[in-house]
Parts: sequence; structure tokens; C-alpha cells
Amino acid sequence: MNNKKQYTGGPSFRLIPATRNPMLSLLCRLSGRISLIVFCGLPILTSCTLGPDFKPPKPELSNQWSEPTPTAAIFASLGEQDLAHWWKIFNDPQLSSLIERATEVNLDLRIAQSRIRQSRAALTIAGANLGPTVDASAAYRRSQSPMSGSDSPGATTNLYQTGFDAVWELDLFGGIRREVEASGAELDSAVENRRDLLVSLNAEVANNYLNLRSLQQRLAIARANLTAQKHTVELTRQRWDAGFINKLDMVRAEAQAATTAGQIPLLEAAIRQTIYGLSLLLASEPATLLAELTPDAALPVAMANVPPGLPSELLRRRPDIRRAEANIHAATARIGVATADLFPTFTITGSLGLQNNTFNSTFNHSSRAWSLGPSINWPLFDMGRTRANIELKKAVQEEELLAYEQTVLTALNEVENALVAASKEEEHRKSLAIAVTANRAALKLASTLYAAGETDFLSVLDAQRALFITEEALAQSSKTVCTNLVALFKALGGGWQEDKNSNIDKVPNA
Repeated sequence: MNNKKQYTGGPSFRLIPATRNPMLSLLCRLSGRISLIVFCGLPILTSCTLGPDFKPPKPELSNQWSEPTPTAAIFASLGEQDLAHWWKIFNDPQLSSLIERATEVNLDLRIAQSRIRQSRAALTIAGANLGPTVDASAAYRRSQSPMSGSDSPGATTNLYQTGFDAVWELDLFGGIRREVEASGAELDSAVENRRDLLVSLNAEVANNYLNLRSLQQRLAIARANLTAQKHTVELTRQRWDAGFINKLDMVRAEAQAATTAGQIPLLEAAIRQTIYGLSLLLASEPATLLAELTPDAALPVAMANVPPGLPSELLRRRPDIRRAEANIHAATARIGVATADLFPTFTITGSLGLQNNTFNSTFNHSSRAWSLGPSINWPLFDMGRTRANIELKKAVQEEELLAYEQTVLTALNEVENALVAASKEEEHRKSLAIAVTANRAALKLASTLYAAGETDFLSVLDAQRALFITEEALAQSSKTVCTNLVALFKALGGGWQEDKNSNIDKVPNA
């Protein structure tokens, strides 16, 4: 067995004692001085960060809405606290319960939550590149080499190795820090995306619930009209049997009743489908909410007006605008990442290990091997790839800026539309309420005159048809008044301000 020490490649670098090689001794001293210079200049060098710094956009917005808005007194009575739980103005415990349950279990929100965790992990990965990486290794190798000029086999040797390898890329030009900055902005974007989904979810649950109660109201109206029309059919049949009228009046009455009866199955189907839709929003099987929501209930009525605030407040309130701003931030930082590729990268590598051909001697001082030194890598020619990548990142930033502008304009448009819709629909509903009252009186008068033989049956049919149409329209308008209110709350960005998962919104400083 050959017990001579050997220094070979492996987890630890090969090293010949410097005292036996003057040239190597000089290189080691130069390496140490270069490392010292780099470490001494590191605080100055790392203060350099390439690429543009992000500046939040500040669009110029009007200081008032074009549509009429509530007074300051109303605004004071319904502030940000109420905007966070806007559905409570309907004073409907069942609606509040559905929204609260949906925010806990909705699958879209849970997917968005997963994306937040992904972004947070990506930020941690990017930040880890600022520091060194250290690997530990251990190896054993047994080998035999042929003996020159002899038929006998060579000596069999063992090699035991253990040690640590370290690599540290110095972020002299800020490329890694820009990457961390971009990852942090992408985390902000993921958080705002979840908030935006929460705003949409609250509105969707409320709209489905309001639609359900409206459908149930319309079904009750249809059934009540059908009962009255069947009574009319029976009355005309008796008068025809007595010979007071011709058969045409009876046939017309039957047709009117059949037309109304045909609306009932459609309304019943729509009610079931709406309940199934709510079950999906609550991540449940379709029939889960049937027992809870099938019993009829009145359409809830809002108990307060809505203060839209100022247009400039949308920039901080709406999650989609905040998300668009975070996307601009990420795109701006990516320009710095791409620009850093124009400059060299400096890396410090080191190795410390033990190696020997006998296990008992491996941990002796004489088995120590080490290496330390900086390296530089500077791509000098890449066919314009790096500069093209910088232009690409600048174009992406420009796209995000335009997307931000589009998002702001869309938000303003949605609020203005919601304001005018809420105002005009209320006027429409009041007119329909007057029409319903008038049509009921007309039907009562027509029925009395027909029974006395002072008018024809067509007047009764027209009065019945007009009453049914206006009652149906009033029910739909009442629902639209509520859904317009929901649309206004959604346009104002309400519903996320007191998210129970607010801990996910905290972004660590990069």
C-alpha cells in the first residue's frame, strides 16, 4: 500500500505547498491583495445601480365627477370603513353571510393566494443571490494505476476528501438588486391581483343574490297574475255558457292565461341556475345552497347613499390601478437587470478542504487544502443580443405605462357610468311604480264595466296585460337599482380594505 500523500482534483482544489514553488507563492500573494482591494472597495462599488429608478406615475385627473354626487354630509356618514363592507347597507344577513363565506373558500381567490406565495418565494430566491453560496462535500475514491514497463499491476490507492466550496458574485453594478426590486414589485402585483379578484367576487355574489330575489319576486308576480287570469277564464266561460258573450272572449282569456303560465317554468329554471351559480362561487356542489336559498325572500333595499369621493382617490383605492403601477415598477427594474449585462461580473470563489490517502490522517493539519481568488467575466461580443434585450425591456415598460393609463381611464369611465345609471334608474323605477298603481286601477275599472256589460272583453285583456308588463318591469327595475349600486361600489374599489388575509400584503424590504 502506498501511503504517500496525493493532491488530486475533486471537491477540493489541487494545491502544492507555496513554500516549494516561488511562482505559486507570488500568485497566492497577488490573489490575496486583489481580494483585499475588492473587499475594501465593495461598499463603494455596490452603491452603483444601473437603469432608471422607478417613479410612480401621477396622472392629472379632474377634481370632480361630471355626474351629480352626494353631499359632503352623506360622504361623512359613509366613509372608507363602510366602503370596506359596502354590502351591509342592504341590511340582509343572508347576503352578508354568502359574501363572507365566498371570501374564505372561493377557488379563484385561493389560486391568487397561491400565486402570491409563488411571488414571495421568487423574491426570496432573488434576494439570496446577493450573498455567497457555500457547498459542503465529501468523497472517497479507490484507484489503481498500471506500473510502467511491468506486467504487474500498479499500486492501489485510497483518497478521502471533505471540504467546503464557496462562490460569491459581487453585485457591483446592481443587476441582482434590480432583480430583487423587480421581484418585490411582482409580489405587490400579485397581492393587488388578489384584492382585485376580491372586489369582483363580492360584487358577483351580490349581483347573483339580488338577481335570485328578483327572479323569485317576478315568479310570485307571474303566479298571482295567472291566478287572476284563470279566474277571468272561468268567468268568461260561465258567461259564454249563459249566452251573454261570444266564444272569442273566452278564447282570448285562455290565451292570455296560457301565455302567463308559459313564463313560470322559465323563471323557475333561472332561479335554479342562479342558485347553482352562487354555489360555484362558494366552491360547493350545485345543489348545496338549494335548501338555504329556495325559500322566497324580499329583494333587499339599500339603506344609504354612496359617496364616490374624488377621482384622484381611485388611484389609491382600486386594486387594478395599484396592480398596474406595480407592473410598471417591475418593468422599470428589469431595464436595470438587462443593462447590467453590458458590464463585467466579478466573482470570488474559495475552497477549504481536507484530503489524504488514509482515513486516520485525513483530519491532520498537513491534509489541509485551500484556494481563494476573484474572477471576472465580461462578454465582449454577442451580436447585439444584450442591447436588444435592453430595448425589449424598455418596450415592455412602455407597454405597462400605456396599460396603466388605460386602467385609470377605464376606472373613471366605470364610476361615471355607475353614477349616471344609479341616478336615472331610480327615476325609471319611480315612474314604473306610478304606472303599476294606475294599471291596477284600470284593471279594476275595466273588470267592473265588463261585468256590467258597459265595455268589451278586450279592454279587460289589455288592462291585465299592461298590469303584468309593468309589474314585471318594476321588479326588474328594483333589482337594477340595487345592481347599479353594487356596480358603483365595485367601480370605487370597495370590499378589500379589511381583508382577513392582510398579512399577505406585507412585502419585505428588498
